[in-house]
Amino acid sequence: QVQLVESGGGLVQAGGSLRLSCAASGRTFSRCAMGWFRQAPGKEREFVAHISWSGGSTYYADSVKGRFTISRDNAKNTVYLQMNSLKPEDTAVYYCAQYRSKYGRSRKEDTYDYWGQGTQVTVSS
Repeated sequence: QVQLVESGGGLVQAGGSLRLSCAASGRTFSRCAMGWFRQAPGKEREFVAHISWSGGSTYYADSVKGRFTISRDNAKNTVYLQMNSLKPEDTAVYYCAQYRSKYGRSRKEDTYDYWGQGTQVTVSS
């Protein structure tokens, strides 16, 4: 069984930065790609970023490209989301998720098998 636990959320002013972490349990972490999603109040959950199993390939939503960076440390079973130049529209609950396999990439929720409980990010104007 895989468990994902996010941390690092909080309140930050526009233009500021936050770094989210997602710690994974289980033996499959290093064999699976990972993703970050977010859900703003009153909106559907949306894709943010994806990273390959090795960390060598990344993929971003257009809305965060150039501002957010996804990375991972397989030795620590942890995936990160560095968020810079934050905007009020980045306010959301952020979730990490484990992709269904080692290869490929997707922004579709149903291709991710395990999800964390989420961490709140609030950006004030």
